[in-house]
Amino acid sequence: MTETLPHRPTYGGANPRRRAIGWVAVVVLHAIILWALVTGTARKGLELIKKPLEAVVIQEVIIPPPPPPPPPPPKKIEKVEPRVEKAPPPPFVPPPEVTPPAQTNAPVIQSVQTPPPTPAVIAPPPPPAPPAPVGPRRTEMAVACPTQVKPEMPRAALKDHVEGVVVARAVIRDGAVREVTILSGPRVFHSAVRDAMMQYRCISDSGDVTATQEFGFKVD
Repeated sequence: MTETLPHRPTYGGANPRRRAIGWVAVVVLHAIILWALVTGTARKGLELIKKPLEAVVIQEVIIPPPPPPPPPPPKKIEKVEPRVEKAPPPPFVPPPEVTPPAQTNAPVIQSVQTPPPTPAVIAPPPPPAPPAPVGPRRTEMAVACPTQVKPEMPRAALKDHVEGVVVARAVIRDGAVREVTILSGPRVFHSAVRDAMMQYRCISDSGDVTATQEFGFKVD
């Protein structure tokens, strides 16, 4: 009698291709682990894993109930003053009649003499007023204009060493100098004198006032 054994598949030796793939996978895995250790990626991963979880507790906000309404104000009690009735006016009583006494003597008429009227005294007429002066009045510049501005030395005069005396006449009206006329002096100083005199503060009445002033220019 012959015994029949079950059929078992037979495998050949290990496949060299699969073995090479396994070695390559192992080498790549070790390279990744080594790279992670060198760059610190693994350490960061462990720190992220070990980082404790933060728990935030949300506290419930309880809104207090609204306050009760204020009590109503007390009613104002008005005092009622008692009504006082006016008394009726007293009855009209006519005054008693008074009889004037009888005149026994007749009135005496006295004569009054009127004094004669005093003759009126005629006063002589006042003397005629002096004629008004023709043209503006003349006065001193220091009296008419107490506030004065000193003229500046022109640069052209400093450059050329020009010296001299300038005589100017000003017409003053309503507390200010309205017109300046240069009477004499070097022409280089005329503009400086005119600008300074136009800034004067003067005292004047109604009408024009004329004043004359001298200015000395000297190069130091």
